Amino acid sequence: MKQPFKQIILACTVMAIATVRIAAAPHFGNCQLFVNDWQFALAGNVQLTPVNVEQTLKWKTVTLPHDWSVEGPYSSNLYSATGYLPGGFGWYKKTFDVPADKKGQKVYVYFEGIYNRSHVYLNGHLVGGRPNGYISFDCDLTPYLQYGKKNTLLVSVDHTRVNDSRWYTGSGIYRDVWLVYASPVHKQVWGTYCRSIHVTSEKADFMAKTTLLNESARQAQAKVCYDLSSKQTGANVASAEQTVTLSPGDSIDVQQPFTVDHPELWNIGTPNLYRLKTTVYVNGELTETDEQFVGARELTFSHDEGLAINGHPVK
Repeated sequence: MKQPFKQIILACTVMAIATVRIAAAPHFGNCQLFVNDWQFALAGNVQLTPVNVEQTLKWKTVTLPHDWSVEGPYSSNLYSATGYLPGGFGWYKKTFDVPADKKGQKVYVYFEGIYNRSHVYLNGHLVGGRPNGYISFDCDLTPYLQYGKKNTLLVSVDHTRVNDSRWYTGSGIYRDVWLVYASPVHKQVWGTYCRSIHVTSEKADFMAKTTLLNESARQAQAKVCYDLSSKQTGANVASAEQTVTLSPGDSIDVQQPFTVDHPELWNIGTPNLYRLKTTVYVNGELTETDEQFVGARELTFSHDEGLAINGHPVK
């Protein structure tokens, strides 16, 4: 019995070494990871304000993602929802510069997940937050940003109600954070979506949709260019572009169909993918580029055959 057990341990070790970090970027504007040189302080259950929190607490440097609960002592008096580890009230602080030549651009901070009941402040001003601990969200920093000067971002995290889950959640900014620079006319967060709508071995029909926002005070012309290529071979299989006019405050959905002849189908055994590159030009200037993957597959379900992928039943 010892040898199979050793093999299991070896397999688990190999899987752990092979694990890679998958980034869930917000897919709009120009994104950069914003995870280094944060400061963290645990405030217990005392809810301080951004005015006095910097001088009151004892800070330490952390790299995100960060979970303060896992660093605490176990206690049989705590709830199983936190794995018998403490919750509490924590603060995160980040001081950063935005170059003066970025003035005129929109600047956002995007959080993949904070557990939980978070509030985000920039230079003392509330700019957003999220009560739910599993939902990503972004905050517009532009109104209170000091270009060419130091800026201070503060994030409060209230996990004092620790009996709030059926599994261990952790406490804090437990996923990646991104800083996003964007043109005032830009894609919405997660702004491009593409899916296959009808698939056979002869052809696959796709539909791409990009949502554009005009947060400027002027009318703008935007061109959205799509290039679809095989991830396996790199060969381009379809290209298209559309130009739209957006008035100030407008939100427009740009929809673009594609047809691929003799597609490389996605299925369980051979999960072939296509790479969709989306490029946006505003008033003739390149403003953002994004890539995502889509598979040529059609899912159906019937009471006779059950689940089928591309017409083939799958148990």
